[in-house]
Amino acid sequence: MRILKLIYKNTLRHKLRSSLTILGIAIAVIAFGLLRTVVTAWYVGVEAAAADRMITRHSVSFIFPLPYSYKQKIEGISGVQEVSFANWFGGTYKDKNNFFARMAVGDNMLDVYPEYAVPKDQLDVYNKERNSCVVGKDIAEKYNFKLGDIITMDGDIYPGQWDFVVRGIYQPKYKTTDGTQMFFHWEYLNERMTKEMPGRANDVGWYIIKIKDQTQSATISEKVDALFKNSPAETKTETERAFNQGFLASTSAIITAMNVMSFMIIGIIMLVLGNTMIMASRERTREYAVFKTLGFSGFHMIGLILGESMFIACLGSFVGLALVFPIVASFEKFIPKTFFPVFYIEPITLILAVSAALFIGIAASIFPIQRVLNTKIVEGFRFVG
Repeated sequence: MRILKLIYKNTLRHKLRSSLTILGIAIAVIAFGLLRTVVTAWYVGVEAAAADRMITRHSVSFIFPLPYSYKQKIEGISGVQEVSFANWFGGTYKDKNNFFARMAVGDNMLDVYPEYAVPKDQLDVYNKERNSCVVGKDIAEKYNFKLGDIITMDGDIYPGQWDFVVRGIYQPKYKTTDGTQMFFHWEYLNERMTKEMPGRANDVGWYIIKIKDQTQSATISEKVDALFKNSPAETKTETERAFNQGFLASTSAIITAMNVMSFMIIGIIMLVLGNTMIMASRERTREYAVFKTLGFSGFHMIGLILGESMFIACLGSFVGLALVFPIVASFEKFIPKTFFPVFYIEPITLILAVSAALFIGIAASIFPIQRVLNTKIVEGFRFVG
């Protein structure tokens, strides 16, 4: 108990210095938590990918279409459970700034993606109406979409005015599920293309393949690609996770830099606390000599210095963690859901922050401890500084 009392009193001896150190650690923890949240939010689509889903796209680029006739051939491959498809629609809703994903999809799309939960009565109506659509909960709240509303789009990739009737609002099943998308029947798009632009009819953007055994993904992908080898539209089949990673590859340098920066903050915290502990131990050189004279052992010295370092590190981290939640929540309100559909602090971020605090508390005390243990009693009494 006496050691704990000494640790507490030593920490408060220089209130301004200790307070500034605690504040610096808190700010660093907040910055670390915020940066890590941005990184994890950006890659949430990768983490949410299902192991039993695969994506087949054009081998040259994602932007090139594939023939609709491929669907039946893919369904005939052993190990394939179900095949659906999607087509990026684009378009503008009222204003170009109103961006959210709009896709023409196969009728069984929502069966392949069970994480998009649509009430059965809404799904039944959606399936019966050709120009109906299903929207995510987040964009329904943002644009005040309600069942029966008509959404009018000005086409860009597919020119003209398009009207869609909201017949379903899906609820994200998991925290990592994107709630900012809009799905409508591919047949609605294809029928109009057949009449107005026949050369663009009967094409889809990519296929989604649900497989029976996820361990057979490599074998099935080889079979799919071999099926269309040397055809006018060769394919590239990969797991949904790999596809999502490739989709985000263009921004990987920026996100990697942010990730590295978040861990550099840990080093900054260590330097700040290390400097504080070195100054404190230097000022108390004579006191430590007195402690040794009174019979305090090396373990007592270690306990005093390590305890003070851990106390400051943990207190600063606690303040930072307490503030990072409301700060991240505030950022979430101003960040468009379409860019960061899921924005929350993951448990791994908290674990890293707490682990960093413990590590920094220990690391910052190593040099002061060595100095105190190696300083002889006589040298301690002679020290002036």
